[in-house]
Amino acid sequence: MKIHILGGPGSGKTRLAEKLSGQLGIPHYDLDDLQWDNRSGGYGTKRDPGERDPLLGEILQRDDWITEGVYFAWCGRCFEEADRIYLLDVPRRTYRYRILRRFLRRKLGMEKGKKETLRSLYELLKWADKYQEVNLPEILRILAPYADKVTVPGADPCMEKERSTWKKRTSSDWPSR
Repeated sequence: MKIHILGGPGSGKTRLAEKLSGQLGIPHYDLDDLQWDNRSGGYGTKRDPGERDPLLGEILQRDDWITEGVYFAWCGRCFEEADRIYLLDVPRRTYRYRILRRFLRRKLGMEKGKKETLRSLYELLKWADKYQEVNLPEILRILAPYADKVTVPGADPCMEKERSTWKKRTSSDWPSR
């Protein structure tokens, strides 16, 4: 089974990936580990696509995998090869609460994670809002050709309505990629 989980910061991607991984016995991969160069010593250093893309290719060659992340522009192969795609969408208050809770838990040493600062927390909250307002509509457009394998668990009623129209369209109705 090949599963891709997509959603904004604080949407529950990692939690769902861990749960499915445990239930199905399939390894899961956080795409942050491909996107960010954790060897750089600094926070927020992107990995070169020439290094990132082959790492993704190695994962996708496996018989079974779960990938999860916020990324969509460089994840076309994930969408194509996945048997199931979960698109997570949660209310603003929920993802903001989760982001803040995660930040505090990391600062208190209760959870492993990146070395975030108050500035990076602020930037992440701003980016999470942008993700919902700007990126999510683009993601819906990109995922349209894969509608038969997309699940939107606990979706916002507006998104559920959008998704319900996907299967009613013909391929000629889809926006171009």
